[in-house]
Amino acid sequence: MFFNRRSLLGGAGAITAAASMASVSKVAMAALPEPVMQDKPDTMPPLVPNTGRPYNPVVTLNGWTLPWRMNKGVKEFHLVAEPVVREMAPGFKAHLWGYNGQSPGPTIEVVEGDRVRLFVTNKLGELTSIHWHGQRLPNGMDGVTGLNQPGIPPGKTYVYEFVARRPGTFMYHPHADEMVQMAMGMMGFWVTHPKNPKSTPGYQDCDRDYCFLLNAYDIEPGSAVPKINTMLDFNLWTWNSRAFPGIDPLVARLGERVRIRIGNLTMTNHPIHMHGHEFVVTGTDGGIVPPTARWPEVTTDIGVGQMRAIEFVATEPGDWAFHCHKSHHTMNPMGHDVPTMIGVDHADVVKKIVKLIPDYMVMGERGMADMTEMEMPLPDNTLPMMTGAGQFGAIGMGGMFTVIKVREGQARGDYKDPGDYKFPKNTLAYEWNGESINPVRAPTSRGGEIDPATGRVKEIREVTVNVKKPGTEGGHHH
Repeated sequence: MFFNRRSLLGGAGAITAAASMASVSKVAMAALPEPVMQDKPDTMPPLVPNTGRPYNPVVTLNGWTLPWRMNKGVKEFHLVAEPVVREMAPGFKAHLWGYNGQSPGPTIEVVEGDRVRLFVTNKLGELTSIHWHGQRLPNGMDGVTGLNQPGIPPGKTYVYEFVARRPGTFMYHPHADEMVQMAMGMMGFWVTHPKNPKSTPGYQDCDRDYCFLLNAYDIEPGSAVPKINTMLDFNLWTWNSRAFPGIDPLVARLGERVRIRIGNLTMTNHPIHMHGHEFVVTGTDGGIVPPTARWPEVTTDIGVGQMRAIEFVATEPGDWAFHCHKSHHTMNPMGHDVPTMIGVDHADVVKKIVKLIPDYMVMGERGMADMTEMEMPLPDNTLPMMTGAGQFGAIGMGGMFTVIKVREGQARGDYKDPGDYKFPKNTLAYEWNGESINPVRAPTSRGGEIDPATGRVKEIREVTVNVKKPGTEGGHHH
């Protein structure tokens, strides 16, 4: 079920009578805030606050912001931990665990100094909890099951309450059966805006403020549930549980200042790279980076459990790639044990195979680029390894990849995709049709031993050697 945010914020949202099933603190109201749910994978518009302190809201890439209600000066939110179905890209859905209908869960936005009360209802089949990653709060609100609190039993509701003491970008996730629950997608983003932006050292207002989480899954082709015991060999690298071409573009008006907040809850680091612009890292989990400690980058490495906020001015119009620079992280489901076939001519073998398997396709002898345009049959509920189309054909990327679209005519506050970039005259790479300038490969050489007849160094020609593995009869020792 999907509830309209405006009705809740405007006070028209119904208050559920589920207090009988909830274990709530005495300071909270007897009735819970209505849980607002979302099942669409689109990037939702920013949630402009109409109660509490004002701030410039964020836009969650392929996600949304959780509404709240004000209760005697306290911001109250309701998170529901539950199984969800997440569309990772058109034609591919995964059965995950998340919050309020989605994985990752909704972004929570507050202002420095806000008192926040969070109701967490457990609709899973096991205990859970929530750790508020990076927050300063009372020890009993930190969410580590067994250490700071008992686990939240299935069907019960617990309350977390604390003051958002410092501005910054944080995350939330379980610290109960963590390997399973995080591998199943239980995580979310938290943004605390500064109370006084103009007097906050190092903080600068931005025209657009994006955020998303890095996450990874191992879901076999044709399946829908992650393999929770995988440690490193994931086959789906995602931003907010979306894989390209399912990741929306980040849109900006020419000349705008843009902030992108990125949190990493995968099992490895990710060097995030931006084309066409340089940026500075202005924030970490620990807070705002002082201006004197910043330097320009085009790639920033985000470690496990870390957050980085980057900022740039969109001065270059165009469609600019934005992606993880680990090459295998810009691909969709692929096998890790496939032999390299580059340079192998197996035409004769193919003739024999197609007699048995008429749809057999030659793959890999010229590299993998051909796979971007192959329309080969796939198992149900999976993605091609490389997919996505641009105005010049197949992009040949998947996974952690999208596009930053900078346009002069983009209206302020407009986040709609403006379509393909129109290249000005004489700014597009083109085919050379003049005299051939293809270089001829010359034989390579290097210095060798001294020739006693001439007293000069002998020139030794290097050759390409084809190595044949020894047979089993003689073995390597022969």
